Amino acid sequence: MPKKGVTKYYLVEAGLLPEVFQKVMDAKELLQTGKCATVGEAAARVGISRSAYYKYKDGVTAFQDLRGGRILTIHVLLRDETGLLSAVLGLFARCRANILTINQSLPVNGSAAVTISAETAGMVEGVEELMEDLLSLDGVLRAEIVAG
Repeated sequence: MPKKGVTKYYLVEAGLLPEVFQKVMDAKELLQTGKCATVGEAAARVGISRSAYYKYKDGVTAFQDLRGGRILTIHVLLRDETGLLSAVLGLFARCRANILTINQSLPVNGSAAVTISAETAGMVEGVEELMEDLLSLDGVLRAEIVAG
């Protein structure tokens, strides 16, 4: 059973999934290729509502997209403690995730929000394991994948 706050992923054959997931993928492709300029246009073209698109867009990704070295963006809420950000970045280094950007807010009420984007092509550990490791660090209050 995954730890609290860790999302579990499954690799499932597309034909076994509800039709809405394939339609969301079709809409995402229309947007990425520029064949549709807006989410509303793409959703209408594939036959789903905009709300269905937004509900599932971050939760369904083509397997090929996950294999080819993608960018992962994680939002972390850290206690304002010396060395904690360094420990978080150390986890990324141990996984061989290549850090691309780090954005940190000023601490407010003893905690600071940090957004980290990393290239995942060279990772020697899975994203689930990275998230579990992040959440197990003392001082990490919350960690969630926001993109990738």
